[in-house]
Amino acid sequence: MAIAKNQGFEIHALSFDYGQKHACELKYARFNARKFKAEEHRIVKLDRKFFLNSALTDKNIEVKKGSYSEKEIPLTYVPARNTVFLSYALAYVETIKAEHIFIGVNSIDYSGYPDCRPEFISAYEKMANLALKEVVEKKMKIIIETPLMFLTKSEIIIIGKKLGIDYSKTISCYDPVDGKACGHCDSCLLRKRGFEGSGYKDETVYV
Repeated sequence: MAIAKNQGFEIHALSFDYGQKHACELKYARFNARKFKAEEHRIVKLDRKFFLNSALTDKNIEVKKGSYSEKEIPLTYVPARNTVFLSYALAYVETIKAEHIFIGVNSIDYSGYPDCRPEFISAYEKMANLALKEVVEKKMKIIIETPLMFLTKSEIIIIGKKLGIDYSKTISCYDPVDGKACGHCDSCLLRKRGFEGSGYKDETVYV
């Protein structure tokens, strides 16, 4: 959002409540939508039952502490999550006559999710430009912007700090307690290493 704002885009923000254990991220999403003066911020309520068998949504599956191997898709993978999120965004942009969809996926320092890869985004963008009435009538073209795709976590943190991000008002943790990061899940470890390499103090609020 900070990058899009810095590039001169008008912000229409989307967040999703899908029964995730880290739903406290929505509080921070609201804060940052106000901070970066989004024209509007919509939180879409989704049925958690469509996203089970994931450690992020299923109370019977614990979030693993520690890192995963490069070839292992983590238990925190959520079925078709980014496909669903992008589909809502696609309907939204045609409704408000926008062309650019920004999504913060990353394929360098990430947990190995298949729907964060450049191949997925490229295929989705191709599909998007076949799916909409406004595109078929040549009134618009869909561009999916992934400014974080090929950046390390350290590089992302550095860019964010330059754009005024307060990282104490963000959370990456998969297993937070009372809105505070656990410090031990895969996402927390990636973020910790990112701060270590960035030269900035880790502003994350830990348990």
